[in-house]
Amino acid sequence: MIKLMAFLGNPGTEYRNTRHNAGFMLADFLYPSASWQVKFHSAYLSLPDAKVIKPMTLMNLSGTAVSEAAAFFKLKPEELLVICDDTELPLGKAKLQKGGGLQGHKGLRSIKERIGSDSFYRLRIGIGRPKHGDLALFVTSPFTKDEMIALSSLFTICRTALETPEKEREISIF
Repeated sequence: MIKLMAFLGNPGTEYRNTRHNAGFMLADFLYPSASWQVKFHSAYLSLPDAKVIKPMTLMNLSGTAVSEAAAFFKLKPEELLVICDDTELPLGKAKLQKGGGLQGHKGLRSIKERIGSDSFYRLRIGIGRPKHGDLALFVTSPFTKDEMIALSSLFTICRTALETPEKEREISIF
């Protein structure tokens, strides 16, 4: 059973609607009127069935917040769900899985290093990959209007998928 959901992103208005903030954006979509508290180096929300965090460390240090919350609540890696962007999936697709590779994602790597395992669940939100150019610039660039519409449709489907997060599946708006 999932007891902690960590929605990854970068804090600050300069990152607000950027590709690397797909996790934060999904949290804001799911909990639009939530009263977030500050705890575990994160924006923190206590729900009846789970705890929710949006780490306020930079993306690459997400393990700090996730490991603090997991240790406080005495959680096993398989009780964690990490929601993040993924350049290996096209925009409009997402994948819910337990464990698996890190796909070069530094936020996931930080979490694995801090909790000592990669057997946590993850919801990977596809943001696509640039055909040319710098990947770091791409992930920190904002979504276009059309991409935001596609993302909103995907988030609606993700809401249903998160009702049973232990069930691995691919999610798509196509």
